[in-house]
Amino acid sequence: MFTNKHVIIAVIVAPILSILAWFAVGNFIGEEPTVAQPGQSYPLVEKSNCRYPSGVCDLANEDFKLGLSYDDAVSGPQLVVRASHPLEGVVLSLGVAEPTAMRATDGQVLEWRIAIAEKPTPDLRIRVVARVAGSSYYGEAGTLFLLPKDRQWER
Repeated sequence: MFTNKHVIIAVIVAPILSILAWFAVGNFIGEEPTVAQPGQSYPLVEKSNCRYPSGVCDLANEDFKLGLSYDDAVSGPQLVVRASHPLEGVVLSLGVAEPTAMRATDGQVLEWRIAIAEKPTPDLRIRVVARVAGSSYYGEAGTLFLLPKDRQWER
């Protein structure tokens, strides 16, 4: 079978044509990115570093990114949100608790903090809504990223 030149050419050309077709369909039919419209809501995608004890959980939508982390500050434990764009406000909910407004802690409104009673357990979910230029971005993340690195396989 592999001595026939037609079979050899087909084996080489078929994968190339399939990859080219995949890109062509994406360009002709795929969704075009658009600028965020004021008054609209956009979802944030939980990145892979949220699924293991990395210390930081990234949520993103195109060029807008939020980084969630934990800070054991002198005044008590805090959840910290760092944004790629200046925010108008951030509301965060941990587990089944009521959503609470966070406070900006830097002059550029890129870092926001909220005091919490204790470090979250890995079974809780963090829900966050951030407002930027009239648009809302919402996302949800697990708290597994907050585990110490030596306990990464415990669940």
